Amino acid sequence: MKASTRELLDDVGLLLLRLGLGAGMALGHGMRKLENFGELSERFADPFGMGSAASLALAVFAEVGCSALLIFGLMTRLASVPLMITMLVAVFMVHGDDPWARKELAAAYLLGYVVILLTGAGKFSLDARSKGWLSKLR
Repeated sequence: MKASTRELLDDVGLLLLRLGLGAGMALGHGMRKLENFGELSERFADPFGMGSAASLALAVFAEVGCSALLIFGLMTRLASVPLMITMLVAVFMVHGDDPWARKELAAAYLLGYVVILLTGAGKFSLDARSKGWLSKLR
């Protein structure tokens, strides 16, 4: 396979990974938390002792806000960090005593976010199109 074909496939793969992880997290998890914020804020897991509402707000920031950045490939590596932290909390603290099947999805998301942190957004992203300070965050 030619180097140019391989590079194109790598970039398409990163695009699909970003779109899948970003949309899956935002639509499947984050929007539900955002829409039910009032109700959830009283009983949301509080693993760091900062209060349920604050913990929920951080989860919504990661799952909706950072997922949107991931989808567009904007500040991608930086956006992956809150998502990784959220999934680490889910796997080891919120579902720490649960069977593997209960934490498997969070672990799979975590793995995807680690890949994005290590590889960046790829050519089909706003990061790749940016100039100046933003390109340094790629």
